[in-house]
Amino acid sequence: MTELDEQGRPEPPIAAGEADTLLGFLEFQRATLAWKCSGLDAAGLNARVAGFSMTLGGLLKHLAYVEEHWFSRSLHGQDPRLPWSAVDWKTDPDWEWRTAAEDSPEQLHALWQDAVTRSRALVAEALADGGLERPARRGWPDGSAPSLRWILCHMIEEYARHNGHADFLRESVDGLTGE
Repeated sequence: MTELDEQGRPEPPIAAGEADTLLGFLEFQRATLAWKCSGLDAAGLNARVAGFSMTLGGLLKHLAYVEEHWFSRSLHGQDPRLPWSAVDWKTDPDWEWRTAAEDSPEQLHALWQDAVTRSRALVAEALADGGLERPARRGWPDGSAPSLRWILCHMIEEYARHNGHADFLRESVDGLTGE
C-alpha cells in the first residue's frame, strides 16, 4: 500500500525499480496539482495575480491537454479527441489557457481527471509493449522519437514547474500554502 502524506498525496517509493519510481513521482506531482486546485469555486479557479494571465483553472485545462498530447498523441500516435481536435491551434495557440474561464470547476476537474485516467492506461499499455525504452509513435521533424522514459521525465518536470505556479496562485486566492 502506498503511504499518503498529510494532503493525501501518494509518497513516491524510496526503493523501487525505475518505472515505479518515475510513475511514483508523476503521481505525486499530479496529486499536488489536485490539492492546489481543490475546494475552489469558479472565482478561485479564475483568480489572477498581478496582471498575469495564468489561473488555476487554466493550469487544469493546460495539463489535461499536455496529458493528452504526450500519452495519447505522441506516445501512441492517436488522433486528438474532443475538445482538442476542434481547436485551430495555429490561430489560437493558447486556447486551453484562454477558454478555461468559460468552464465550470466541475468541467475543469473532470477534463483533467479523465485525461489523467486515460494517460495511466496508455502508460501501462506502453510499459507492457516495450517498457521505458518504447519510442513514441509520433516523433519530431528530424525523425527522432522520445522514449517513454523521456516522456515520463518531461511530464514530471511539466507538473513540477506548473505546481510552482499553482503554489503562488493558490496562496493569492485564500492563503493556502505548502509545497
